[in-house]
Amino acid sequence: MHARITATGAIRVGIALLAVFAFALSYDALRQMAVAIHIRWLLTYAFPLVIDGFIAIGVGALVMLRAASAWSRAYVWILVGAATVTSIWANALHAVRLNQQTRHGDGLRLDDFTVGGLSAIAPLALAGAVHLYIVVHRHAAAHGPANVARDAADVAPDTTEVAEDSRFSTEPQNREPSEIPPERLALARIAPLGRKGRASRRHIEATFRSRELTIGRTEADKLKDLLQAELDEAASLQQRELDTTPARAA
Repeated sequence: MHARITATGAIRVGIALLAVFAFALSYDALRQMAVAIHIRWLLTYAFPLVIDGFIAIGVGALVMLRAASAWSRAYVWILVGAATVTSIWANALHAVRLNQQTRHGDGLRLDDFTVGGLSAIAPLALAGAVHLYIVVHRHAAAHGPANVARDAADVAPDTTEVAEDSRFSTEPQNREPSEIPPERLALARIAPLGRKGRASRRHIEATFRSRELTIGRTEADKLKDLLQAELDEAASLQQRELDTTPARAA
């Protein structure tokens, strides 16, 4: 476990350094473009922050809005795409113009297409590094022992209602498969129900993601089936109680 945590920390540091270097390369080109479009000298330092900073924030927002509506995600995609295209275009134009002005001289000379393509690496690397960092962070949070214990403590009070619904049963309640930890089942129990009061895989996935936990489709389906079995059993017990009440009264 310690080795895995160390490896995760090293990957995070590497991704952070990649993002810093990519931002610095893109920042230099965008600042020179700000000078070229006659932005005041002091504000030229802010121009790259507006474009590349928006890319970094937008990528983070996309990851956090995984469970949001399609329209919300499409809106953020449009904004992030526009900022990314603008940064790539500005970096490429800056490199091409400099390449055209220094075409004659000693040393290696590349064609404009190659120069423009290579200059686009910096803004793309920045967006990719931000996305990788968030993905690594979410994965570590989902599988870290401290996080599992914290979430188990958070959802423990919410399992009382399910336990009360099953108080008439004489059968053991450990119905979940061994591959599903009890704390994840407890978290799934607090997910809102879907149509007609049935367990919903979509709501279970949204509940996990709202706590920055990852969950696969297979596990979500298993949790949904387990919760639906509990709901069916509770409903059956309640109906049996209602059926036996008139007999007892008679």
